[in-house]
Amino acid sequence: MKKSLLLIPLIIISCKKDPATLETQNKDSISVSEQPASTEKKDSAALRMKDSIINNAPKTKEVLRTGVMRTVKDGQIIRTVDAEQFPLTLGEEFTKDDQEFILKITDFEKPTLKAKISTKEKDFNIRFNQIKLPNGDYDGPFSREITYDVKGRGEVWLIIGKSNMASGNTKGNFTVSIE
Repeated sequence: MKKSLLLIPLIIISCKKDPATLETQNKDSISVSEQPASTEKKDSAALRMKDSIINNAPKTKEVLRTGVMRTVKDGQIIRTVDAEQFPLTLGEEFTKDDQEFILKITDFEKPTLKAKISTKEKDFNIRFNQIKLPNGDYDGPFSREITYDVKGRGEVWLIIGKSNMASGNTKGNFTVSIE
């Protein structure tokens, strides 16, 4: 009996769950708020997000900039997409000078990668600065359009940022279309 009384607090402590955190991002800051943990809501939201990206990508060729697999850290915006989702278009925004956008493409198996940067901003200084190939080699710089013969299979990175050889605005909205 005494042993079971000692086990009850241990069971209660081990079953206690920490509240999940939810990150929301404004243009210049990230705020974190605690939300009660609810696996049912997380699972259904994740399934809806997954279905909308996978099922709608071929039809609409549009993935929202607030989609999954997006991180912002120290002036770098990093997005990760699976090559199976091609063709698609990603929308992004540079809100600070000297920001960089890294698009990580996983499971790339095609012989050629085609991508294009589009913007409605006037005098927007943006280009494909580099491409990182599956073997770890880098190549670049390029212009706003790239057609590149990729040797090998694996993860390919497209690194987008301002051109140091040109002037112009470095803040604004843009899209990246990939085939």
